Amino acid sequence: MIKDERYKAIMDLLTPSGTVRVNEIMEKLNVSDMTVRRDLADLEKRGLLERVHGGARINTFNEELSHKEKQIINVEAKRAIAKKAIESIKEGDTIFLGPGTTIELLAKLIDERNLQIVTNCLPVFEILNTKKKQNKIYLIGGELRSNTQAFFGEITNKVLADMKFHKAFFSCNALDKQDIMTSTLEEGQTQTIALNNSQERILLVDSSKIGKNDFCVYYHLNEVTQIIINKDEHFKYQQIDKENLLLV
Repeated sequence: MIKDERYKAIMDLLTPSGTVRVNEIMEKLNVSDMTVRRDLADLEKRGLLERVHGGARINTFNEELSHKEKQIINVEAKRAIAKKAIESIKEGDTIFLGPGTTIELLAKLIDERNLQIVTNCLPVFEILNTKKKQNKIYLIGGELRSNTQAFFGEITNKVLADMKFHKAFFSCNALDKQDIMTSTLEEGQTQTIALNNSQERILLVDSSKIGKNDFCVYYHLNEVTQIIINKDEHFKYQQIDKENLLLV
């Protein structure tokens, strides 16, 4: 197993409960104690986890990860969420797709339904742009954040303010009680404008985000039309007080 595959496997072991022990990693991955400790040290440097005696845990206050790092976390859960979300998109819809690796997986599933698709996320646009052009695709520019590969700021906000959507699909870095959070005020403001201009607001979030906190609260669950989340063995999804909850 190459290093990146081990990192993904460690994060998959870690995210359901928030903790994992060195012995558990050794057993599951069939690697040495030294390899595990070296991997945990590297993952800690990247801000993905915090080492503790005998193992590691996820920080409850979310540290923003790079786009590449986010791509290795909870991939199967995110893929299942995206497959459920695609069922909400109907022929002729005008939709907004926000930033996030779960939204990118949704973009990969979108077929030709004569859609108008607006996004401020460069990877989402690049995925959609490889498909046939029956759908109309719009990328909103502005200032680009490297961590999310998303455009934000005054230019982005001015364009979004004049757009209306049937549905907006978005994600978040953290979700605690009613608070939906991200890492920067500016990016949160851009998301808020798009959500407020949409008839339906659909939150795609994997269970590892529940109970975490981040810098900026930019929306609230009672304003969301629907939330799609994965079932997890520790029943984190039960912390969500939302009637229109779809479990995958």
